[in-house]
Amino acid sequence: MAKRGGGFIGQDGINAPDPATGVTGTAGDEQVDVSFTSPSDVGGAAVTEYRVTDSTGAHSATGSASPITVTGLTNGTSYTFNVWAINPFGWSAPSGASSGVTPEQLQRGLFGGGRQSPTNTISYVTIPTAGNAIDFGDLSNLSYSLAACSSATRGVFGGGYYNTATIEYVTIATTGDSTDFGDLTAGRDYLAACSSSTRGVFAGDSTIDYITIASTGNATDFGDLNVTAFGLTGCSSPTRGLYSGGSPLTNTIQYITIASTGNALDFGDLSVALMRAGSCSSSTRGLVAGGTTSSGEINNIQYVTIASKGNALDFGDLTVARRDLAACSSSTRGVFGGGFSTTATIDYVAIASTGNASDFGDLAQAQRELAACSSAHGGLS
Repeated sequence: MAKRGGGFIGQDGINAPDPATGVTGTAGDEQVDVSFTSPSDVGGAAVTEYRVTDSTGAHSATGSASPITVTGLTNGTSYTFNVWAINPFGWSAPSGASSGVTPEQLQRGLFGGGRQSPTNTISYVTIPTAGNAIDFGDLSNLSYSLAACSSATRGVFGGGYYNTATIEYVTIATTGDSTDFGDLTAGRDYLAACSSSTRGVFAGDSTIDYITIASTGNATDFGDLNVTAFGLTGCSSPTRGLYSGGSPLTNTIQYITIASTGNALDFGDLSVALMRAGSCSSSTRGLVAGGTTSSGEINNIQYVTIASKGNALDFGDLTVARRDLAACSSSTRGVFGGGFSTTATIDYVAIASTGNASDFGDLAQAQRELAACSSAHGGLS
Protein backbone atom coordinates (compact mmCIF):
# COMPACT_ATOMS: atom_id res chain seq x y z
CA MET A 1 0.00 0.00 0.00
CA ALA A 2 1.04 3.62 -0.44
CA LYS A 3 3.72 4.75 2.02
CA ARG A 4 3.44 8.51 1.56
CA GLY A 5 1.75 9.09 4.91
CA GLY A 6 -1.92 9.51 4.04
CA GLY A 7 -4.06 11.38 1.50
CA PHE A 8 -6.17 14.48 1.95
CA ILE A 9 -8.84 14.74 4.66
CA GLY A 10 -11.89 12.70 3.75
CA GLN A 11 -9.95 10.33 1.48
CA ASP A 12 -8.63 6.83 2.00
CA GLY A 13 -5.03 7.85 2.50
CA ILE A 14 -3.76 4.29 2.91
CA ASN A 15 -5.07 3.23 -0.50
CA ALA A 16 -4.35 6.46 -2.35
CA PRO A 17 -1.22 6.43 -4.55
CA ASP A 18 2.24 7.72 -3.73
CA PRO A 19 3.19 11.00 -5.46
CA ALA A 20 4.84 11.19 -8.88
CA THR A 21 8.56 12.03 -8.85
CA GLY A 22 11.12 13.65 -11.12
CA VAL A 23 8.86 16.47 -12.32
CA THR A 24 10.35 18.59 -15.13
CA GLY A 25 8.97 21.03 -17.68
CA THR A 26 9.75 21.80 -21.33
CA ALA A 27 8.81 25.31 -22.45
CA GLY A 28 6.65 25.98 -25.48
CA ASP A 29 4.66 28.92 -26.82
CA GLU A 30 2.23 29.84 -23.99
CA GLN A 31 2.49 26.27 -22.74
CA VAL A 32 4.74 23.81 -20.90
CA ASP A 33 5.00 20.03 -21.36
CA VAL A 34 5.28 18.60 -17.83
CA SER A 35 7.05 15.24 -17.57
CA PHE A 36 7.25 13.02 -14.48
CA THR A 37 7.88 9.48 -13.25
CA SER A 38 4.78 7.59 -12.15
CA PRO A 39 4.76 6.25 -8.56
CA SER A 40 5.89 2.67 -8.10
CA ASP A 41 3.32 2.20 -5.31
CA VAL A 42 -0.14 3.11 -6.64
CA GLY A 43 -2.04 2.15 -3.47
CA GLY A 44 -5.20 0.10 -3.52
CA ALA A 45 -5.99 0.53 -7.23
CA ALA A 46 -4.35 1.63 -10.44
CA VAL A 47 -3.83 5.32 -11.08
CA THR A 48 -6.65 6.60 -13.30
CA GLU A 49 -5.44 10.15 -13.81
CA TYR A 50 -2.67 12.64 -13.12
CA ARG A 51 -3.31 16.33 -12.46
CA VAL A 52 -0.71 19.02 -13.07
CA THR A 53 -1.06 22.51 -11.58
CA ASP A 54 1.23 25.52 -11.93
CA SER A 55 2.62 27.51 -9.04
CA THR A 56 -0.07 30.19 -9.29
CA GLY A 57 -2.88 27.63 -9.10
CA ALA A 58 -4.49 29.31 -12.12
CA HIS A 59 -3.55 26.73 -14.74
CA SER A 60 -3.94 22.96 -14.60
CA ALA A 61 -4.32 19.97 -16.87
CA THR A 62 -5.04 16.26 -16.54
CA GLY A 63 -3.90 13.18 -18.37
CA SER A 64 -3.39 9.48 -18.06
CA ALA A 65 0.41 9.51 -18.47
CA SER A 66 3.50 11.70 -18.74
CA PRO A 67 3.93 14.22 -20.32
CA ILE A 68 0.92 16.47 -19.75
CA THR A 69 0.67 19.86 -21.47
CA VAL A 70 -0.43 22.90 -19.47
CA THR A 71 -1.72 25.66 -21.76
CA GLY A 72 -2.83 29.26 -21.41
CA LEU A 73 0.44 30.40 -19.80
CA THR A 74 2.07 33.80 -20.24
CA ASN A 75 5.24 33.91 -22.31
CA GLY A 76 8.18 35.32 -20.37
CA THR A 77 6.77 34.30 -16.96
CA SER A 78 8.48 31.55 -14.92
CA TYR A 79 6.30 28.73 -13.56
CA THR A 80 6.88 25.67 -11.38
CA PHE A 81 4.60 22.63 -11.46
CA ASN A 82 3.33 19.95 -9.09
CA VAL A 83 1.74 16.64 -10.06
CA TRP A 84 -0.93 14.63 -8.22
CA ALA A 85 -1.61 10.93 -8.90
CA ILE A 86 -5.28 9.93 -8.56
CA ASN A 87 -6.93 6.50 -8.15
CA PRO A 88 -10.47 5.51 -7.04
CA PHE A 89 -9.44 5.90 -3.37
CA GLY A 90 -8.24 9.48 -3.71
CA TRP A 91 -5.36 11.81 -4.50
CA SER A 92 -1.71 11.46 -3.63
CA ALA A 93 0.14 14.19 -1.82
CA PRO A 94 1.63 16.69 -4.30
CA SER A 95 4.89 15.83 -5.98
CA GLY A 96 7.94 17.91 -5.40
CA ALA A 97 7.85 21.04 -7.52
CA SER A 98 9.64 21.22 -10.83
CA SER A 99 12.34 23.77 -11.45
CA GLY A 100 11.16 27.05 -12.96
CA VAL A 101 10.16 26.90 -16.62
CA THR A 102 9.49 29.98 -18.78
CA PRO A 103 7.24 29.65 -21.84
CA GLU A 104 8.39 31.62 -24.86
CA GLN A 105 7.11 32.54 -28.27
CA LEU A 106 7.88 30.01 -30.98
CA GLN A 107 10.84 31.31 -32.98
CA ARG A 108 10.55 29.41 -36.24
CA GLY A 109 11.53 30.68 -39.68
CA LEU A 110 10.05 29.31 -42.91
CA PHE A 111 11.63 29.27 -46.37
CA GLY A 112 9.30 28.52 -49.29
CA GLY A 113 9.52 28.07 -53.04
CA GLY A 114 12.57 28.77 -55.18
CA ARG A 115 14.02 28.52 -58.64
CA GLN A 116 16.66 25.78 -58.53
CA SER A 117 14.45 23.52 -60.59
CA PRO A 118 11.26 25.39 -59.55
CA THR A 119 10.05 23.95 -56.28
CA ASN A 120 7.03 24.06 -53.99
CA THR A 121 9.02 22.96 -50.94
CA ILE A 122 8.66 24.72 -47.57
CA SER A 123 11.39 24.14 -44.98
CA TYR A 124 11.91 25.54 -41.49
CA VAL A 125 14.64 26.51 -39.05
CA THR A 126 14.54 27.24 -35.31
CA ILE A 127 15.94 30.77 -35.27
CA PRO A 128 17.71 30.85 -31.84
CA THR A 129 19.67 27.70 -32.68
CA ALA A 130 21.77 26.82 -35.71
CA GLY A 131 21.45 23.87 -38.05
CA ASN A 132 20.17 22.75 -41.41
CA ALA A 133 16.62 23.49 -42.53
CA ILE A 134 14.01 20.74 -42.02
CA ASP A 135 11.14 19.82 -44.35
CA PHE A 136 7.85 21.53 -43.41
CA GLY A 137 5.50 20.71 -46.30
CA ASP A 138 4.63 22.04 -49.75
CA LEU A 139 3.11 25.05 -51.42
CA SER A 140 0.22 24.29 -53.78
CA ASN A 141 2.32 25.02 -56.88
CA LEU A 142 5.90 25.26 -58.02
CA SER A 143 6.69 28.88 -57.27
CA TYR A 144 9.54 31.37 -57.22
CA SER A 145 10.06 35.14 -57.04
CA LEU A 146 7.23 35.15 -54.49
CA ALA A 147 6.95 37.03 -51.17
CA ALA A 148 6.02 35.98 -47.63
CA CYS A 149 4.79 37.62 -44.43
CA SER A 150 3.50 36.33 -41.11
CA SER A 151 1.84 36.76 -37.75
CA ALA A 152 3.01 34.84 -34.67
CA THR A 153 0.93 31.86 -35.79
CA ARG A 154 0.43 31.94 -39.56
CA GLY A 155 2.80 32.27 -42.52
CA VAL A 156 1.43 33.64 -45.80
CA PHE A 157 3.02 33.28 -49.25
CA GLY A 158 1.82 35.38 -52.18
CA GLY A 159 2.51 36.09 -55.84
CA GLY A 160 5.35 34.64 -57.87
CA TYR A 161 6.31 33.59 -61.34
CA TYR A 162 4.58 33.79 -63.82
CA ASN A 163 2.70 36.81 -62.44
CA THR A 164 0.47 34.71 -60.22
CA ALA A 165 -2.05 36.28 -57.85
CA THR A 166 -2.25 33.24 -55.58
CA ILE A 167 -2.03 33.68 -51.78
CA GLU A 168 -1.70 30.61 -49.52
CA TYR A 169 -0.97 30.06 -45.84
CA VAL A 170 0.39 27.60 -43.29
CA THR A 171 0.23 27.32 -39.51
CA ILE A 172 3.83 27.94 -38.43
CA ALA A 173 3.82 25.84 -35.23
CA THR A 174 2.79 22.69 -37.12
CA THR A 175 4.07 21.16 -40.33
CA GLY A 176 2.08 20.42 -43.45
CA ASP A 177 1.07 21.69 -46.87
CA SER A 178 -0.30 25.15 -47.54
CA THR A 179 -4.00 26.08 -47.77
CA ASP A 180 -5.57 28.55 -50.20
CA PHE A 181 -5.99 32.06 -48.74
CA GLY A 182 -7.26 34.11 -51.69
CA ASP A 183 -5.71 36.31 -54.39
CA LEU A 184 -3.70 39.50 -54.69
CA THR A 185 -5.41 42.40 -56.47
CA ALA A 186 -3.16 41.64 -59.46
CA GLY A 187 -0.78 38.85 -60.34
CA ARG A 188 2.87 39.81 -60.07
CA ASP A 189 6.31 38.44 -59.30
CA TYR A 190 9.52 39.80 -57.75
CA LEU A 191 7.38 41.49 -55.11
CA ALA A 192 8.06 42.09 -51.39
CA ALA A 193 6.03 41.77 -48.21
CA CYS A 194 6.03 42.99 -44.63
CA SER A 195 3.61 42.57 -41.73
CA SER A 196 2.44 43.57 -38.30
CA SER A 197 0.88 41.06 -35.90
CA THR A 198 -2.42 41.31 -37.80
CA ARG A 199 -1.90 42.67 -41.31
CA GLY A 200 0.30 41.57 -44.22
CA VAL A 201 1.22 44.04 -46.97
CA PHE A 202 2.50 43.01 -50.43
CA ALA A 203 4.18 45.52 -52.76
CA GLY A 204 5.59 45.35 -56.26
CA ASP A 205 5.52 47.30 -59.55
CA SER A 206 3.44 50.26 -58.36
CA THR A 207 0.78 48.38 -56.38
CA ILE A 208 0.51 47.83 -52.62
CA ASP A 209 -2.11 45.31 -51.34
CA TYR A 210 -2.99 44.19 -47.83
CA ILE A 211 -4.62 41.24 -46.10
CA THR A 212 -5.81 40.44 -42.59
CA ILE A 213 -3.55 37.48 -41.76
CA ALA A 214 -5.92 35.68 -39.36
CA SER A 215 -8.70 35.52 -41.96
CA THR A 216 -8.83 34.37 -45.57
CA GLY A 217 -9.96 36.25 -48.65
CA ASN A 218 -8.67 38.39 -51.48
CA ALA A 219 -6.26 41.25 -50.88
CA THR A 220 -7.47 44.85 -50.75
CA ASP A 221 -5.83 47.88 -52.35
CA PHE A 222 -3.57 49.75 -49.89
CA GLY A 223 -2.07 52.43 -52.13
CA ASP A 224 0.91 52.85 -54.44
CA LEU A 225 4.65 52.77 -54.08
CA ASN A 226 6.40 56.12 -54.10
CA VAL A 227 8.89 54.74 -56.63
CA THR A 228 7.63 52.01 -58.98
CA ALA A 229 9.84 48.94 -58.64
CA PHE A 230 9.94 45.16 -58.68
CA GLY A 231 12.65 43.02 -57.14
CA LEU A 232 12.45 45.14 -53.98
CA THR A 233 12.61 43.78 -50.42
CA GLY A 234 10.52 44.40 -47.29
CA CYS A 235 10.68 44.40 -43.49
CA SER A 236 8.77 46.04 -40.64
CA SER A 237 8.39 47.22 -37.08
CA PRO A 238 5.00 46.73 -35.39
CA THR A 239 3.77 49.95 -37.00
CA ARG A 240 5.88 50.77 -40.05
CA GLY A 241 6.79 48.78 -43.17
CA LEU A 242 9.89 49.47 -45.30
CA TYR A 243 10.48 48.58 -48.95
CA SER A 244 14.03 48.93 -50.24
CA GLY A 245 15.76 48.92 -53.62
CA GLY A 246 14.31 47.35 -56.73
CA SER A 247 14.38 47.50 -60.51
CA PRO A 248 14.75 49.81 -62.40
CA LEU A 249 17.86 49.84 -60.25
CA THR A 250 17.29 52.20 -57.30
CA ASN A 251 18.70 52.99 -53.86
CA THR A 252 15.33 54.26 -52.58
CA ILE A 253 13.87 53.18 -49.24
CA GLN A 254 10.10 53.74 -48.98
CA TYR A 255 7.82 53.40 -45.95
CA ILE A 256 4.17 52.87 -45.06
CA THR A 257 2.16 52.91 -41.84
CA ILE A 258 0.87 49.33 -41.79
CA ALA A 259 -2.38 49.92 -39.90
CA SER A 260 -3.53 52.62 -42.34
CA THR A 261 -3.78 52.80 -46.11
CA GLY A 262 -2.15 55.24 -48.50
CA ASN A 263 0.82 55.70 -50.78
CA ALA A 264 4.37 54.92 -49.67
CA LEU A 265 6.60 57.83 -48.62
CA ASP A 266 10.31 58.47 -48.97
CA PHE A 267 12.40 57.17 -46.04
CA GLY A 268 15.98 57.60 -47.23
CA ASP A 269 18.54 55.82 -49.37
CA LEU A 270 20.54 52.62 -49.40
CA SER A 271 24.30 53.02 -49.76
CA VAL A 272 24.07 51.77 -53.34
CA ALA A 273 21.34 51.17 -55.90
CA LEU A 274 20.45 47.47 -55.81
CA MET A 275 17.68 44.95 -56.36
CA ARG A 276 16.75 41.42 -55.30
CA ALA A 277 18.25 41.67 -51.81
CA GLY A 278 16.95 40.08 -48.58
CA SER A 279 15.51 42.05 -45.67
CA CYS A 280 14.47 41.35 -42.06
CA SER A 281 14.04 43.29 -38.85
CA SER A 282 13.73 43.55 -35.12
CA SER A 283 11.08 45.89 -33.72
CA THR A 284 13.49 48.80 -34.10
CA ARG A 285 16.08 48.03 -36.78
CA GLY A 286 15.75 46.89 -40.40
CA LEU A 287 18.48 45.05 -42.31
CA VAL A 288 19.01 44.80 -46.07
CA ALA A 289 21.50 42.15 -47.19
CA GLY A 290 23.06 41.14 -50.47
CA GLY A 291 21.43 41.90 -53.80
CA THR A 292 22.82 42.87 -57.16
CA THR A 293 24.11 46.27 -58.25
CA SER A 294 25.28 47.62 -61.59
CA SER A 295 28.63 45.98 -60.78
CA GLY A 296 27.23 42.56 -59.81
CA GLU A 297 26.28 40.66 -56.66
CA ILE A 298 27.31 42.00 -53.26
CA ASN A 299 27.68 40.59 -49.74
CA ASN A 300 27.08 43.87 -47.89
CA ILE A 301 24.53 44.17 -45.06
CA GLN A 302 23.05 47.63 -44.36
CA TYR A 303 20.77 48.81 -41.56
CA VAL A 304 18.32 51.57 -40.68
CA THR A 305 16.41 52.59 -37.57
CA ILE A 306 12.80 52.00 -38.62
CA ALA A 307 11.13 54.61 -36.39
CA SER A 308 13.22 57.42 -37.86
CA LYS A 309 14.00 58.34 -41.44
CA GLY A 310 17.45 58.48 -42.98
CA ASN A 311 20.03 56.70 -45.09
CA ALA A 312 21.24 53.15 -44.45
CA LEU A 313 24.48 52.49 -42.57
CA ASP A 314 27.01 49.70 -42.98
CA PHE A 315 26.38 46.64 -40.78
CA GLY A 316 28.85 44.02 -42.06
CA ASP A 317 28.96 41.28 -44.68
CA LEU A 318 27.23 38.01 -45.53
CA THR A 319 29.43 34.92 -45.73
CA VAL A 320 28.70 34.67 -49.48
CA ALA A 321 27.90 37.47 -51.95
CA ARG A 322 24.52 36.78 -53.52
CA ARG A 323 21.20 38.07 -54.83
CA ASP A 324 17.73 36.48 -54.77
CA LEU A 325 18.11 35.40 -51.14
CA ALA A 326 15.35 35.34 -48.51
CA ALA A 327 15.45 36.58 -44.92
CA CYS A 328 13.49 36.03 -41.71
CA SER A 329 14.09 36.99 -38.10
CA SER A 330 13.28 36.76 -34.45
CA SER A 331 13.24 39.93 -32.36
CA THR A 332 17.01 39.59 -31.95
CA ARG A 333 18.45 37.48 -34.79
CA GLY A 334 18.34 37.85 -38.58
CA VAL A 335 18.63 34.75 -40.77
CA PHE A 336 19.46 34.85 -44.51
CA GLY A 337 19.01 31.79 -46.73
CA GLY A 338 19.68 30.76 -50.31
CA GLY A 339 20.47 33.06 -53.22
CA PHE A 340 22.18 33.25 -56.61
CA SER A 341 24.77 32.11 -57.67
CA THR A 342 22.61 29.27 -56.46
CA THR A 343 23.50 28.46 -52.87
CA ALA A 344 22.09 26.50 -49.93
CA THR A 345 23.90 28.71 -47.42
CA ILE A 346 22.06 30.07 -44.37
CA ASP A 347 23.74 32.91 -42.41
CA TYR A 348 22.75 34.74 -39.25
CA VAL A 349 23.49 37.99 -37.44
CA ALA A 350 22.56 39.59 -34.11
CA ILE A 351 20.35 42.47 -35.29
CA ALA A 352 21.15 44.85 -32.42
CA SER A 353 24.90 44.72 -33.11
CA THR A 354 27.01 45.17 -36.23
CA GLY A 355 29.47 42.73 -37.76
CA ASN A 356 29.81 40.00 -40.33
CA ALA A 357 27.32 37.15 -40.59
CA SER A 358 28.08 33.67 -39.21
CA ASP A 359 27.22 30.30 -40.73
CA PHE A 360 23.85 28.94 -39.55
CA GLY A 361 23.53 25.79 -41.67
CA ASP A 362 22.11 24.88 -45.07
CA LEU A 363 18.82 24.61 -46.90
CA ALA A 364 17.88 21.11 -48.03
CA GLN A 365 19.05 22.10 -51.52
CA ALA A 366 20.58 25.12 -53.20
CA GLN A 367 17.80 27.60 -53.92
CA ARG A 368 17.25 31.16 -55.18
CA GLU A 369 14.23 33.47 -55.60
CA LEU A 370 12.59 31.93 -52.52
CA ALA A 371 10.58 33.68 -49.79
CA ALA A 372 10.84 33.61 -45.99
CA CYS A 373 8.83 34.59 -42.91
CA SER A 374 8.80 33.79 -39.20
CA SER A 375 6.70 33.57 -36.06
CA ALA A 376 8.80 36.08 -34.07
CA HIS A 377 9.83 38.90 -36.41
CA GLY A 378 10.17 42.55 -35.49
CA GLY A 379 6.73 43.47 -36.72
CA LEU A 380 5.18 41.55 -33.82
CA SER A 381 6.70 43.26 -30.78
